[in-house]
Amino acid sequence: MKKNIILFVGKVPLSDIKALRKKTKKLYRFGIVHTEHNLDTREQKNYESTFDIVIKINMKSETTIFKSLVPYVDELLAITCRSEAKIHEFAKIIPFVPYLRTPTVQSLLCSVDKLTMRKRFRSYDTKITPRFKVVKDATKKTIREAIERVGLPAIIKPSGLAQSLLVSICYHEEELQKNLRLVFRKMNKLLKSYKDETHTPSVLVEEFMEGDMYSIDGYVNSRGKIYFCPMVSVQTGRSIGFDDFFGYRQITPTLLKPKSIKSAEEIATKAVHAVGLRSSSVHIELMKTEAGWKIIELGPRLGGFRDTLYRLSYNIDHTENDILIRLPKIPKIPRKLLGHTAAMKFFAKKEGIITAISGIKRSQELASFHHISVNKKIGDRATFAKNGGKSVFNIILYNRDRSKLLADIRRLEVMVKIKTV
Repeated sequence: MKKNIILFVGKVPLSDIKALRKKTKKLYRFGIVHTEHNLDTREQKNYESTFDIVIKINMKSETTIFKSLVPYVDELLAITCRSEAKIHEFAKIIPFVPYLRTPTVQSLLCSVDKLTMRKRFRSYDTKITPRFKVVKDATKKTIREAIERVGLPAIIKPSGLAQSLLVSICYHEEELQKNLRLVFRKMNKLLKSYKDETHTPSVLVEEFMEGDMYSIDGYVNSRGKIYFCPMVSVQTGRSIGFDDFFGYRQITPTLLKPKSIKSAEEIATKAVHAVGLRSSSVHIELMKTEAGWKIIELGPRLGGFRDTLYRLSYNIDHTENDILIRLPKIPKIPRKLLGHTAAMKFFAKKEGIITAISGIKRSQELASFHHISVNKKIGDRATFAKNGGKSVFNIILYNRDRSKLLADIRRLEVMVKIKTV
């Protein structure tokens, strides 16, 4: 049988699949694996009209995983996963596709568990990672031990949760104790909403790093060679007054000098090799501090908005490269700069019911406007990212001139108003 099926685990933007199908013509067939509770009727119809193969699997049973894949296993060419929330499902499937080039199960699980990841970083090179301590409760003894090990201010990070969920900064002992109690109280409820009751994350108290945040995506071949994409500068919600660490604004290219970028790539390489990732795309978050580059964390996936950021600024096809590295083929990474791109997430300043949203229509009149996706409407509840909430809307801006892009970003920030009660 002809091996030409590219299989995606978990949700993937349908527009990316349609664009890839158009580009590759009839070279590949595209399939998707999802669990029984993940798709509603409308999503099921959309997937069936977009993909050649739709496989529904009950992930709690190895037998059902195996039976569901058997009809296609001899025709599979590559398998990938775009969502960090679905990496555990991806890891469960890998043993049943042994002849494909994939990451190891251990490297995947290590890459999505902050505790295991930190331990690997520390064992590989203590200089690339901040100090941390694992905590199991919020007693005074635990608080004192955490402060002694890590210092203040400190970051609370539950391992195994994506998108900055329940991440908070603490400046004094009372705040650390209060926030830890809140995290332990919310964790079980949040995990049940993920329908992943078998996975219980640990809670880390981590050294707070002062500096500028950046991220970089890359493609790791089966021998550990990494092909890096351009770097992206990141501004978090905290930097604009939110008590939250969501990625507020991401811009590429950065203003970093080549020497600094090279140093960042060297540290990023150490992080990838520390967890043993191979045959995978990788998204790495870094902090540029006075003591040099430090790794915040990495994920065995494409970074958020990176498809659009890289395509507009460099004509890099991130989705295609994610597949090429698994075939294996050398990814295509054009370096010619076409323009400057920004991706922004807008949250309400206060949690509550949304009563008014202004600026969305006017934003589409900006010279740099490219795309907007609205996630919430009037009457919906606005929740911070750290509490499991999504942004009210996301917007992509692009301009060949960096100064004009920055001017439109400023205009956008002034015009957007989200009111809640």
